[in-house]
Amino acid sequence: MQPTPMTQTDAAVFGRLIKPDHSDFSPTAAREILSLQFDDDDKARMHQLSLKAQEGTLTPDEQAEIESYRRAGYMLGVLWSKARLSLSRAGLGAANGHHT
Repeated sequence: MQPTPMTQTDAAVFGRLIKPDHSDFSPTAAREILSLQFDDDDKARMHQLSLKAQEGTLTPDEQAEIESYRRAGYMLGVLWSKARLSLSRAGLGAANGHHT
């Protein structure tokens, strides 16, 4: 079964779930979230897929795969944003986290 692209509704539901405008992650949790990132194999695969997308040669399975990466990246970005906000409001700043 192929994953479906994240829709505006998906993004809205995810946003309501984590409440990105609330800074309620503990400093420890925020730092852990900021340390989350794609591993080197995933980064290499995303790069390969990106090149194929630019060439217009993605297969349907590759299109589904790149959409999965896109959705995961979106969710990770929202979590990072909330983590940085949580650290900032705790007076610690995002510099104490691992993601810049």
